[in-house]
Amino acid sequence: MSNSSLVDMTILSPNHSGRRNQPITKIAIHHTAGAISAATIGNIFKPTSRQASCNYGIGNDNKIVLCVDEANRSWCTSSSWCDNRAITIEVANSSNGGNWPVSDRVLAKLIDLVTDICKRNGIKNCTYTGGKDGVLQKHEWYANTNCPGPYLGSKFSYIASEVNKRLSGNSSSSSAANTSSLYRVRKSWGDAKSQKGAFRSFENAKKCANVNSGYKVFDAKGNEVYPRKSTSSKSIDALAREVIAGNWGNGGERVNRLKSAGYDYNAVQNRVNEILSGKSSSYVGGKSIDTLAREVIRGDWGNGQDRKNRLERAGYDYNAVQRRVNELL
Repeated sequence: MSNSSLVDMTILSPNHSGRRNQPITKIAIHHTAGAISAATIGNIFKPTSRQASCNYGIGNDNKIVLCVDEANRSWCTSSSWCDNRAITIEVANSSNGGNWPVSDRVLAKLIDLVTDICKRNGIKNCTYTGGKDGVLQKHEWYANTNCPGPYLGSKFSYIASEVNKRLSGNSSSSSAANTSSLYRVRKSWGDAKSQKGAFRSFENAKKCANVNSGYKVFDAKGNEVYPRKSTSSKSIDALAREVIAGNWGNGGERVNRLKSAGYDYNAVQNRVNEILSGKSSSYVGGKSIDTLAREVIRGDWGNGQDRKNRLERAGYDYNAVQRRVNELL
């Protein structure tokens, strides 16, 4: 049984049960509840005292670490049944708290990894059903935990859809096509037990929500589509940074959500491209705020007033750098 060729580093954990006793038919996606690197994920699971592990970890540095060989059962979902059948993946957040977001780059890397796992293990249809019968699994179904967090949890349908496009050569399977058009009426997307129904007709879904106080309509990707959330006006720069943090989804979903909220998608995406390419005020003096923050954490710029003086003498915005330091820590 092979491991993924997408792995950037290997930090093997001793915390596993040896050879799994079931074929691989599931993929359990977790979040780390922290904005941490791939190496940190690996080192967290290295001590035997930890008594936990995963097969793969994806850090907020967009790197993949192998912690437990695919052939072995990791200790990840609090369930022998699930861990014996599932490849387990810990995914780092882009910031701490809130809805525990995951960046666009990390979400894309996760989809790459899930696709690779499916291909090598003969999983021809990556299903997400909202229950244990599907391929994609959630830790919260097996233990009293909020893992994989609100943001990543809302992306499971999207992940399944994107993976299946690749597995079928960009054409959706009939089952994926059938479920992608359903509108679900629930109190919240994460509360599957509250579901009143799933409708092909948006109008019928709205009628169901209207007669059930506190209920909303969600599309197949978990987006609340009725009633519309009110959105306060935000600057293009603020929206671009939210997009980079993963708060507005990907691809067509991002386009639809931004336009539905009344924003100019092209203006926002242009700003995203500027920031990521370095054509931004965040890159004054030749280094990005993110790079500078990591140098500060490493100790390259000193401490206290000395740090402030050195950054400002070099032409950098001390407050912007310090904010990013605080976010990373």
